[in-house]
Amino acid sequence: MEDSVKIALPESEIPRAWYNVAADLPEPLPPVLHPGTGQPIGPQDLAPLFPMALIAQEVSTERDVEIPDEVRDIYRQWRPTPLYRARRLEQALDTPARIYYKYEGLSPAGSHKPNTAVAQAWYNKQEGVSRITTETGAGQWGSALSMAGAFLGIEIEVFMVRVSFDQKPYRRAMMEGFGARCVASPSSETNAGRAILAEHPDSTGSLGIAISEAVERAAGRDDTKYALGSVLNHVLLHQTVAGLEAKTQLEIAGDYPDVIVGCTGGGSNFAGIAFPFLGEKLRDGRNLRCVAVEPAACPTLTRGKYAYDFGDTSHLTPLVKMHTLGSTFVPPGFHAGGLRYHGMAPLISHLAQLDLLEARNYQQLECFAAGLQFARCEGIVPAPEANHAVKGAIDEALRCKEEGTSQTILFNLCGHGHFDMQAYIDYLGGKLVDQEYDESELAMALSGLPSVAAG
Repeated sequence: MEDSVKIALPESEIPRAWYNVAADLPEPLPPVLHPGTGQPIGPQDLAPLFPMALIAQEVSTERDVEIPDEVRDIYRQWRPTPLYRARRLEQALDTPARIYYKYEGLSPAGSHKPNTAVAQAWYNKQEGVSRITTETGAGQWGSALSMAGAFLGIEIEVFMVRVSFDQKPYRRAMMEGFGARCVASPSSETNAGRAILAEHPDSTGSLGIAISEAVERAAGRDDTKYALGSVLNHVLLHQTVAGLEAKTQLEIAGDYPDVIVGCTGGGSNFAGIAFPFLGEKLRDGRNLRCVAVEPAACPTLTRGKYAYDFGDTSHLTPLVKMHTLGSTFVPPGFHAGGLRYHGMAPLISHLAQLDLLEARNYQQLECFAAGLQFARCEGIVPAPEANHAVKGAIDEALRCKEEGTSQTILFNLCGHGHFDMQAYIDYLGGKLVDQEYDESELAMALSGLPSVAAG
């Protein structure tokens, strides 16, 4: 396989079980707490929002969680996704490193998000749910869940962060094309949205605000549940289908990663590519570095506090221990909308505390430059979110060049940028700028962490 650029798998190689990293953790996750009592929550506390099967996955410590046949049948439309050796990029960088990327942009929605959207919609369907509410940042998640709702006959309502709603009209059109309803958040349709608009009429929105609106809608109707596109354990679990396939593909290539790079907003993309390999490190002591790359304008892992916090702005969700910038933090409207979340997945935050991953952040201009360098070598224009992983992989390859070491680098190209071309138009026209968050706003948001944060 030394000369191969693309490593494909037959449909028979779609994994039959997701991998649950919780089974191999040296220390268990801190419990999820009830915001009123401060005590660990039980399944019934989450039942108004999620079907019981997903609640069971959320707390599971079983290593292998079977993928239902019906979900695998839908996966077959785009899975297994290819693994590519980025030979032209290697040559352009003049690096001794071997660079591989798993390309998740071949899904109908153009990103990795359908891996969990289809699963979540299917489990909701099994429990008789007819309507799902959700939030979306850049629109990849909203598009994916809208598609899954169309496949499975479930009504979908999406609260889209307003800055992305305005920046990305084609994502909105895609959701509506699948039959979903897309609402700019904050909106006047919920108590949470109206409260934000009353204080900040020109609010650009945040994922925390959009989550509040979607959760409020779901809690108010018996026929409705809520779905989240990242952060939660069961979401990260579903994404491991990508990393499991990549393991098989690298075995065919006769290779194994020394470094895994993933862009990291809420954590599902990073988890999907890294967790199956991290599991081997935890079980067998494999020598492996994992690098989580986030935006400098929303630096959750690199600047956030590891503490209990709400997942939403209006404090309707349970308390989870995670790296957080504070639930009221509103990041600037940089173009990687999927990375604009105030909190990091509890599992990834826990792994960071155990020194099992490294975190770094980049500004958007250097990420767009890296994305275009990749595109001109490999022929794929990445989504703005994926550009962060591209930048991280390039920096690792340049490190290998400087050190004269031949290492294997794997990253997840989590989606294409075909719906984000306005961002590239702005970048090429010199209209994009690096955006800094407000230090005083961050300090204020962190000062408002719930009192249990010290626990």
